[in-house]
Amino acid sequence: MGAADFRVGGRIFATLASQKQGYGNLMLTPEQQAAFVQELPEMFVPIAGGWGRMGMTHIRLSVANEDVLRGALHTAWNLRVEKNTKVSGKKRSSVKRKRAATTRSTKRR
Repeated sequence: MGAADFRVGGRIFATLASQKQGYGNLMLTPEQQAAFVQELPEMFVPIAGGWGRMGMTHIRLSVANEDVLRGALHTAWNLRVEKNTKVSGKKRSSVKRKRAATTRSTKRR
């Protein structure tokens, strides 16, 4: 079916969707992407178009060694964990507000 992907909390942080072209894909911030590309331009390439502007990054699998690949995956994983935590906090807050509103409206009746 689809390409292999790597997830934490059900959300993707890396894929092998471009493996046939020799790339892995990492979900990074634009700032993280810029740092990786600046340090190792022969290994990291922004994905073309809007995805790349959002931080999605190719890693050339034939050039990457295990340590660099592990570090890049760890960076993408950490970012996904942080985003998952922020989303979970927002969802909980909105649920609490909805419950409080429901409780207030029920008490008024």
